[in-house]
Amino acid sequence: MSEEKSITPCNKKDKWVTGEIYTPQGSVPVVSTDLHFKDMLGAWKVRWGIGRMNYKINPEIYAIGKPDHTSPVLVSANYKLTFDTLRKELSELNCWVLILDTKGINVWCAAGKGTFGTDELVNRISKTGLADIVSHRTLILPQLGAPGVSAHEVTRRTGFSVVYGPVRACDIKDFLVSGFKATEEMRTVKFTMWDRLVLTPVELVAAVKISLMVFGVLFLINLFAARTFGLADFIIYVGAVVTGTVLTPMLLCFIPGRAFSWKGWLLGLCWTAGFIGFNGWFVPEFLLLAIGYLLILPSLSGFLAMNFTGSSTYTSFSGVIKEMKIAVPLMVLSSAAGIVLVLIKSLWT
Repeated sequence: MSEEKSITPCNKKDKWVTGEIYTPQGSVPVVSTDLHFKDMLGAWKVRWGIGRMNYKINPEIYAIGKPDHTSPVLVSANYKLTFDTLRKELSELNCWVLILDTKGINVWCAAGKGTFGTDELVNRISKTGLADIVSHRTLILPQLGAPGVSAHEVTRRTGFSVVYGPVRACDIKDFLVSGFKATEEMRTVKFTMWDRLVLTPVELVAAVKISLMVFGVLFLINLFAARTFGLADFIIYVGAVVTGTVLTPMLLCFIPGRAFSWKGWLLGLCWTAGFIGFNGWFVPEFLLLAIGYLLILPSLSGFLAMNFTGSSTYTSFSGVIKEMKIAVPLMVLSSAAGIVLVLIKSLWT
């Protein structure tokens, strides 16, 4: 009976919990496949970085519809946005959803960090008593979770075999109906402009937090500066931030080069040079300022664009580390030199 207590009782306060189903391991929460306003509001908030690190559900087993001992078992992460994306595609199905403790991180990122991994999967199978809930021995894992899971090790330690489902949750119903057969389309990882755009708000919010400190420093400098920072300086800076956090991810496939930092730097250079030219700063009077901004702002855009590597399916961990080792020192040196020139222009001329 001690094993029965390992399953967390359903939380009636959550609107997405509609009841419970009884199993040899105790009661299991039954969840709705409909998203309510609170779910959609929560998704919007985490897209903007609000409560992002606490947007998670209990790692346990959940029921969709009226599953029995023969129903398929899907495995996912306890990041609620991931869970909601999956469950809304499971209408009219009867299945189990085994949620791993990924510390509130999505499947792909958690697989890279190891939290969506072999040990956690084995541990969760044991804690939920899954072997007593279903009579078959097959688990369906998301394809993007494959880097973190050793399928043969899971089978050796639990007796459950691993089948990798489609990349996108919207294909899971067809995958189940076809007898776990995935088409080439289901296996293809896509990262469209819309996919990239919906990830940019959280990057923008993080940049805004840093920018507030920058504006604070500029305000103090303005108290002593011969040339104060004004609206034009504000616009060129904000443009560089937007270029790195929004425009570069959106136009990722169209910008030459492979490194995200290079793409951001290149687009940032175009923005900075264009703005300086438009304002007539390529003249001796403003030359120090123009060169300073050309050294600082493209580097800022490049750095912010490089942060997007954590959201992209195009990158690998080793590739990102290599890029950072090259790009970060160059950006620091360039920015430092640019800051010196801007300060000289502002404080002493």
